[in-house]
Amino acid sequence: MAAAQPKPPAGATARRLARGCWSALWDYETPKVIVSIKVHNATCLSDADCVTGELNMLGNGLRTGRCVPYYQGPSKTCEVFGWCPVEDGASVSQFLGTMAPNFTILIKNSIHYPKFHFSKGNIADRTDGYLKRCTFHEASDLYCPIFKLGFIVEKAGESFAELAYKGGVIGVIINWDCDLDLPASECNPKYSFRRLDPKHVPASSGYNFRFAKYYKINGTTTRTLIKAYGIRIDVIVHGQAGKFSLIPTIINLATALTSVGVGSFLCDWILLTFMNKNKVYSHKKFDKVCTPSRPSGSWPVTLAHVLGQAPPQPSHCSEDQHPSPPSGQEGQQGAECGPAFPPLRPCPISAPSEQITPASEPAPQASIPTDPKGLAQL
Repeated sequence: MAAAQPKPPAGATARRLARGCWSALWDYETPKVIVSIKVHNATCLSDADCVTGELNMLGNGLRTGRCVPYYQGPSKTCEVFGWCPVEDGASVSQFLGTMAPNFTILIKNSIHYPKFHFSKGNIADRTDGYLKRCTFHEASDLYCPIFKLGFIVEKAGESFAELAYKGGVIGVIINWDCDLDLPASECNPKYSFRRLDPKHVPASSGYNFRFAKYYKINGTTTRTLIKAYGIRIDVIVHGQAGKFSLIPTIINLATALTSVGVGSFLCDWILLTFMNKNKVYSHKKFDKVCTPSRPSGSWPVTLAHVLGQAPPQPSHCSEDQHPSPPSGQEGQQGAECGPAFPPLRPCPISAPSEQITPASEPAPQASIPTDPKGLAQL
């Protein structure tokens, strides 16, 4: 016999509101059933067209091997074992589209953030019978989670009359985004609504289910098969919470500074400014360039020469000599002037040392500057 499909469990996050049904009494004592001609490949001309034991998924049962006349007209169909009569779309409908929008449902929800030891629910903590006389309103009654069915469908952007006819699935999304540095009263739920089933796909739109009730009448086993169309409510909860903490802030800040190259600059500045042995770090990090010995007042000019940015210096000429002629006229003058400064020479290369020891002996070369800080400090 063709067994009735069981009623699906409601689950913890779903509720069903049936809008109507069709039902029929089927006689168990009459197992041989004539299949509707609307079923594909159900019509036949002789018994040879009906294979015994063959199962058609839409044919309501196993075929008996007989080709019998249909209830009406000259057509014939294959006989099957099953409940009588077969499902043919006839229904006793109870349309609830006029009163169902005023049905109310209560949605209880609570959240808990164990890391911050914070919990909260969506129902007001009141003892004056507040829930008996309120319905949800986003501004005035946020903590009264009693929703009218028509309100939910309207917020989802659907027509209740159209949705109630074939059923549908509506999602109620509750979002808890909380800044726990603020008072707990600032952590409030936000509700949104949307339709979850694809209404433009006929094969998967709508919502319905079947269930059967079995009993006996005058010793005959019968059943009532109910196909219920309804609106299913799925409750979906999202949430996140945050709170300021010093240690993650320092780690994130250091990571950000390192990623843009500021970290090395800060380290050099700290070592060269606040460390006791900043001269040792400076000697290891920078190279020195030796220049001719000049008075202390000529250091800017000497540094400009080292960097190659100083203007040309005048020549030292005797009293009876004239300055050098312009370019291209060198051969017309016999006198030549010498350069104002001797050419620069590189410093001797020596193995680095761990610490600079103040020199007690006179400098081996007269070209080493007397400035104790050296060019490295410049």
